Amino acid sequence: MPRYKMLNGEFVQFTAEEETTRDAEEKAWADNAPNRAAAKIRKKRNALLAETDWMANNDMSTMSDAWKNYRQALRDIPAQSGFPNDEGYTVTYPTKPS
Repeated sequence: MPRYKMLNGEFVQFTAEEETTRDAEEKAWADNAPNRAAAKIRKKRNALLAETDWMANNDMSTMSDAWKNYRQALRDIPAQSGFPNDEGYTVTYPTKPS
Protein backbone atom coordinates (compact mmCIF):
# COMPACT_ATOMS: atom_id res chain seq x y z
CA MET A 1 0.00 0.00 0.00
CA PRO A 2 1.57 3.30 -0.99
CA ARG A 3 2.28 5.97 1.57
CA TYR A 4 1.66 9.65 1.14
CA LYS A 5 3.04 12.84 2.61
CA MET A 6 1.65 16.35 2.67
CA LEU A 7 3.61 18.70 0.41
CA ASN A 8 2.44 22.25 -0.20
CA GLY A 9 -1.05 21.35 0.94
CA GLU A 10 -1.30 18.31 -1.35
CA PHE A 11 -0.88 14.60 -0.76
CA VAL A 12 2.11 13.28 -2.70
CA GLN A 13 3.07 9.62 -2.90
CA PHE A 14 6.39 8.61 -1.32
CA THR A 15 9.27 7.98 -3.66
CA ALA A 16 10.84 4.51 -3.67
CA GLU A 17 13.72 5.90 -1.58
CA GLU A 18 11.30 7.41 0.95
CA GLU A 19 9.45 4.08 1.18
CA THR A 20 12.73 2.26 1.85
CA THR A 21 13.74 4.80 4.49
CA ARG A 22 10.35 4.60 6.19
CA ASP A 23 10.42 0.78 6.14
CA ALA A 24 13.85 0.87 7.84
CA GLU A 25 12.56 3.33 10.47
CA GLU A 26 9.55 1.14 11.22
CA LYS A 27 11.73 -1.97 11.47
CA ALA A 28 14.14 -0.20 13.86
CA TRP A 29 11.18 0.93 15.99
CA ALA A 30 9.73 -2.59 16.10
CA ASP A 31 13.11 -4.18 16.82
CA ASN A 32 13.59 -1.84 19.80
CA ALA A 33 10.19 -2.65 21.36
CA PRO A 34 11.64 -5.08 23.94
CA ASN A 35 14.12 -2.42 25.11
CA ARG A 36 11.35 0.15 25.50
CA ALA A 37 9.21 -2.37 27.40
CA ALA A 38 12.11 -3.28 29.70
CA ALA A 39 12.85 0.38 30.38
CA LYS A 40 9.21 1.04 31.30
CA ILE A 41 9.12 -1.94 33.67
CA ARG A 42 12.45 -1.01 35.26
CA LYS A 43 11.26 2.56 35.77
CA LYS A 44 8.25 1.35 37.78
CA ARG A 45 10.36 -1.22 39.62
CA ASN A 46 12.94 1.44 40.53
CA ALA A 47 10.20 3.73 41.83
CA LEU A 48 8.86 0.92 44.04
CA LEU A 49 12.37 0.25 45.33
CA ALA A 50 12.91 3.95 45.99
CA GLU A 51 9.83 3.99 48.19
CA THR A 52 11.59 1.55 50.53
CA ASP A 53 15.13 2.94 50.33
CA TRP A 54 14.71 4.75 53.62
CA MET A 55 14.47 1.36 55.31
CA ALA A 56 17.52 -0.02 53.57
CA ASN A 57 19.56 3.13 54.15
CA ASN A 58 18.72 3.08 57.82
CA ASP A 59 19.90 -0.08 59.52
CA MET A 60 19.44 -3.32 57.61
CA SER A 61 19.08 -5.24 60.86
CA THR A 62 15.80 -3.41 61.54
CA MET A 63 14.28 -4.27 58.16
CA SER A 64 11.96 -7.25 58.44
CA ASP A 65 12.52 -10.33 56.32
CA ALA A 66 9.24 -9.57 54.53
CA TRP A 67 10.58 -6.21 53.36
CA LYS A 68 13.96 -7.71 52.43
CA ASN A 69 12.16 -10.37 50.37
CA TYR A 70 9.94 -7.73 48.74
CA ARG A 71 12.96 -5.65 47.73
CA GLN A 72 14.74 -8.73 46.38
CA ALA A 73 11.64 -9.75 44.40
CA LEU A 74 11.60 -6.27 42.84
CA ARG A 75 15.27 -6.59 41.89
CA ASP A 76 14.52 -10.04 40.40
CA ILE A 77 11.81 -8.81 38.03
CA PRO A 78 14.17 -8.78 35.00
CA ALA A 79 14.84 -12.49 35.67
CA GLN A 80 11.15 -13.39 35.23
CA SER A 81 10.50 -15.85 32.43
CA GLY A 82 9.86 -14.04 29.17
CA PHE A 83 11.03 -10.61 30.40
CA PRO A 84 10.12 -8.57 28.34
CA ASN A 85 10.51 -10.20 24.93
CA ASP A 86 7.76 -12.81 24.93
CA GLU A 87 4.50 -11.70 23.38
CA GLY A 88 1.86 -11.59 26.05
CA TYR A 89 4.45 -11.22 28.82
CA THR A 90 2.95 -9.59 31.88
CA VAL A 91 5.22 -8.45 34.66
CA THR A 92 4.42 -9.85 38.09
CA TYR A 93 5.11 -7.28 40.77
CA PRO A 94 5.44 -8.56 44.33
CA THR A 95 2.93 -7.53 46.95
CA LYS A 96 4.12 -4.96 49.48
CA PRO A 97 4.31 -6.29 53.00
CA SER A 98 1.95 -4.72 55.48
